[in-house]
Amino acid sequence: MPKLLYIESSPRKDRSTSISVAHEFIDAYRKSRPRDRVETLDLWNYDLPEFNGQIINAKYAILHGLDHTPEQAKAWQRVVEVFQYFNSADKYLFGVPMWNFGIPYRLKQFIDVITQPGLAFSFSPSEGYKGLVIGKPAVVIYARGGEYKSGSGSGVYDYQIPYLETLLAYIGFTDIRSIIVEPTLSEPEKIDRVKASAKERAANIARTF
Repeated sequence: MPKLLYIESSPRKDRSTSISVAHEFIDAYRKSRPRDRVETLDLWNYDLPEFNGQIINAKYAILHGLDHTPEQAKAWQRVVEVFQYFNSADKYLFGVPMWNFGIPYRLKQFIDVITQPGLAFSFSPSEGYKGLVIGKPAVVIYARGGEYKSGSGSGVYDYQIPYLETLLAYIGFTDIRSIIVEPTLSEPEKIDRVKASAKERAANIARTF
């Protein structure tokens, strides 16, 4: 049966806007596709390997066509396991709060682990870089305290959406749907309207996802 993997990158849990909107999406998704599996990958309670020297050396050994040393092979095996779990899904839901105009460091660490040659992408002189995670749709919920509309003065500070959508496209995603929740730091009435609108959009997308 198809599997939806929800990748949760906020540690705030009950106080998190991205999580509350994601739960609205999941509730609607389960009602429309009761036989599908839904799994949550909480990046704050997941054993992510450090992207350290052995893993970096293992990566460059692959890029240069060299065999791994025993130490590199052991380190690389954990990378492969994390990627295989990510790649086992058929559909993806990301909950992403903005941190310092970008994404949480645990999500960045996860991305650094899975975005590897031979796993998430390939390279050849004739084709260049080619994403290998193909044919899988993704929904990304972006929560931001301020407003970062394109063309506005604050829009130049948005490194959240451009980075993540560029990365997803790089590893092969072509169907990426965004739900933007902003501003989450405002007067209560406006925050309530923004959240309600985001939840409605999330439910609508989920029903046909």
